[in-house]
Amino acid sequence: MKKIFIISAFIFSAFTTFSQRILTPTDEGSKVHFVIKNFGIKTGGDFSGLKGTMKFDLKNLSAWAFDVTVESSTIDTDNGSRDGHLKKSEYFDVAKYPVIRIVSTKFTPGDKPGWYVFNGNLTIKDITKPIQFPFKVNSSKDGYIFTGEFDMNRRDYNVGSSSVSMADNLKVSLSIFAK
Repeated sequence: MKKIFIISAFIFSAFTTFSQRILTPTDEGSKVHFVIKNFGIKTGGDFSGLKGTMKFDLKNLSAWAFDVTVESSTIDTDNGSRDGHLKKSEYFDVAKYPVIRIVSTKFTPGDKPGWYVFNGNLTIKDITKPIQFPFKVNSSKDGYIFTGEFDMNRRDYNVGSSSVSMADNLKVSLSIFAK
């Protein structure tokens, strides 16, 4: 009887360990996009250079753990002059703070099938603030796509604090492909 219990425990442990996947976010198929008003006109941009890990198991929400970064120097607003300005110390200070990081602390089920709520911390320029937003998970041929969006205040992270032409609030949209 003892042997059966030990074998059963080993099989259960192996099954739960192997059912959890460690995914890697990729730039290909992903988009980290923001929209903000500048001089009253909506403008936007993207970040790339995704790196990190996403521990993921559809059957065990408590096993999820995301730790993902983008390279702040990859900011692309389709305007090279503006991109150069945003890389300076008043904005993203990419020389001193090369990454923007988001780390999960907890996940909860969303209000619709396939939807979840991300709880975690967002770090920009060494300033970390809690963040929460709903997101959807879709499987694809080669991995999973995580989509969601959230609003944030740029001044909370000391980004462009003296700018009066730029709105304080912006929307960030995420579509992250991970395999």
